[in-house]
Amino acid sequence: MNHPTTAPAPGALILRLRGVGKKFGAVTALEDIDLDVHAGEVVALVGDNGAGKSTLVKVLAGVHQPTSGTIEVSGNPVTLDTPGRALELGIATVFQDLALCENLDVVANLFLGQEIGPWAMDEVQMEVRAWTLLQELAARIPSVREPVASLSGGQRQTVAIARSLLLEPQIIMLDEPTAALGVAQTAEVLNLIERVRARGHGVILISHNMEDVRAVANRIVVLRLGRNNGVFTADTSHQELVAAITGASENSVSRRAARKREDMKREDMEQIQ
Repeated sequence: MNHPTTAPAPGALILRLRGVGKKFGAVTALEDIDLDVHAGEVVALVGDNGAGKSTLVKVLAGVHQPTSGTIEVSGNPVTLDTPGRALELGIATVFQDLALCENLDVVANLFLGQEIGPWAMDEVQMEVRAWTLLQELAARIPSVREPVASLSGGQRQTVAIARSLLLEPQIIMLDEPTAALGVAQTAEVLNLIERVRARGHGVILISHNMEDVRAVANRIVVLRLGRNNGVFTADTSHQELVAAITGASENSVSRRAARKREDMKREDMEQIQ
C-alpha cells in the first residue's frame, strides 16, 4: 500500500466533505453532510441513535459509497470505494469491537497482516517497533508479549489504536472508544487520544458520552436524522448540546437548569431582604 509519507502541517485541512449523502433504497441515511477535519485536532461526531454516525464512519472507511457529494483528502477529490483505498489515503478506523485476536500477544496483534520480513517474520524488529510506538504513546502495557486476553479494556483499546498508527494515517476514526470502560480506563484512553492529536493526526471521535467528548474535542459536530445540526466547541453548555442532538429545547436538562436559575434568584432576593 502507498501510505502518505509526509505529515501534513499542523492545522492543515486534511479531510473535507461537502454535500455527502447516502441512500439505501428508499431510505435516506445521510443527506447533505458537510465536515472538515484539520491536522492535530479532535472532531467529535455526536448524535442520537439513528442520526447517521455509523453510516458516515462507514462511508469514510470505504465500506459504503456515498450516493451524492464530494470527499477531498489533502485538497484532492477522492473515491473511497474500498476499505483498502481508505487506508491508502491515510484514513484508519478503530471500530467498537476492536477486531483483536485474544489468543495472540500484543506484537502479533499490532502487525497482524503487515508482518515485517520478506521471507520470515522479523520478530526482533517487530518487537522493537511495538515498544517504540507504545512508549511514544505512554501506553500502560506491561509487556508486548502479553496475550491480549489478559489485558484490560483500556489496554486493548490502546493496542487497537497503536495498530492503526503503524500505517502512519492522517486521520484516525474512533468508534465509541470508551464504551463499557471504567473511570480509570476511560481516563487512560482519553489521554491516549490527546497524545495521538499531539502527533499531528486528525481524530474523529464518535461517542455518546458528552463528558468524554468535551474533555478532548476541539469541535463537536452534531448529526440529527442524517443531517448536520450544528458545530459546537467544548465550551458549549450541556443543555445546548442535548437540544441540538434531540431537536428539543424543552427537556430534563433545560428544566433542571431553569430550576437552578430560579433557586439562585430566590437566594439573591432573600439576601437582599
